[in-house]
Amino acid sequence: MSAMRSYLNRPVELCISGKKEPVRGILVDMGSDILVVHDGRRFHYVPALHLQEFSLAQVSAGEDSNLSSISWEAAPDLSYRKVLMNAKGIFSEIYITGQQSIHGYITSLMTDFFAFQSPVYHTILVSMRHLKTLIPYGPNVTPYSMNPAAFPVAPNTMPLARTMDQQLKKLEGEFIVLNLGERQSHIGLLKSADAPIVELITSGGASVFMHMDHVKTVHKP
Repeated sequence: MSAMRSYLNRPVELCISGKKEPVRGILVDMGSDILVVHDGRRFHYVPALHLQEFSLAQVSAGEDSNLSSISWEAAPDLSYRKVLMNAKGIFSEIYITGQQSIHGYITSLMTDFFAFQSPVYHTILVSMRHLKTLIPYGPNVTPYSMNPAAFPVAPNTMPLARTMDQQLKKLEGEFIVLNLGERQSHIGLLKSADAPIVELITSGGASVFMHMDHVKTVHKP
C-alpha cells in the first residue's frame, strides 16, 4: 500500500470486485486496508480487499477543477474497522452484491459483520469481508428523502452473536434470506449452520448447501 501513497491528492480510478463501473475521483486518504476517494460530490470508502485495479485517472479540465476544491483532513491510523465504527448512526449507501446499493445506517459492529438498518430490508447482517463500498450521506440527507421521524436512528434490537458463523447458528429454524435473495435458492428455512456449511430448505423442499465464506448478507423478511 505504501507505493500508492504517491497518488494521494491525485485523480485515480479504482476497479472494484462486483461493480461494473469504476470509482473515479481524488484519492484523499488511505490506511492499511482502506482507501478514500472523493468523486466531486461524495466520499467513497473502499476496503482494499476488493481492489482489483488501481491507476491514475485521465480527467478533463472541468473535472479537474471540481475535484481540486475538495477539503479533507487526513485521519491518523485510518482503518476499515475505524471507518465502520465512525459510520454508526450516519445515513449511508453501501454496496455488497447484485445490481443495487442499500441505503440506511450501521447500528452495531461485531467481530466480522455489522448490522445495517434499511427502510427496505429492515435489519441486515453484512459480512465485513463482502462490503465493497461505503458512501456516507451529506448532512441532513436521509434515504429516499424520507422524513427523519419516519426512519429514526435507533439502536439494533436483534440479539447478535460475536461472529457471523455464531449468528447463523442462532438463526437455525428461522426463515431467512441470504445475499439479498439474488438467487431463489438463497431464500428459505435455515435448517442447520454447522461451520463451515449452512443448509437451507427452499420453497420446493430441496436442501441447498453453502459455504459460510459465501454468505454476504443475512436478513429476515
